[in-house]
Amino acid sequence: MATVESMVVEEINKESEKPVDREKTCPLLLRVFCNTGRHHAMNEFSRGTPTNELQIYTWLDATLKELTSLVKEVNPDSRRKGTFFDFAIVYPDMRTPVYRMREIGTTCAGMRGVDDTVSLASKRFQIGDYLDIAITPPRSGMMPGRRMRPY
Repeated sequence: MATVESMVVEEINKESEKPVDREKTCPLLLRVFCNTGRHHAMNEFSRGTPTNELQIYTWLDATLKELTSLVKEVNPDSRRKGTFFDFAIVYPDMRTPVYRMREIGTTCAGMRGVDDTVSLASKRFQIGDYLDIAITPPRSGMMPGRRMRPY
């Protein structure tokens, strides 16, 4: 009887691991759509784009915490400690005329979390994709989740 061995080989993308030289690399235009309490419905992207667009010039090595800070600069309501930011990439499905969403992480204003250092490149963000952020204000008396620590 013959034995069959299998080996799992993890393909590592060397391009996404290298830090971007922000002095020499041109930034990309990131189209961000923020919504309170939930992500936008996919049909809103199929009909065009939602009206509340925020345009950010950044690089593929931008972290979710860095993007959180940029959103907080222009959205005063999101600055309160304990506000959650749920990030998702919205991208066109190449097989059908619809958009798909893939959640990539969560940050919290005033707290450290495991997704703070997640970069766009590490989540396979491609230039031309959108970023959808569900901003959830803190509830009174609510304790932060286990994945977050106060600063």
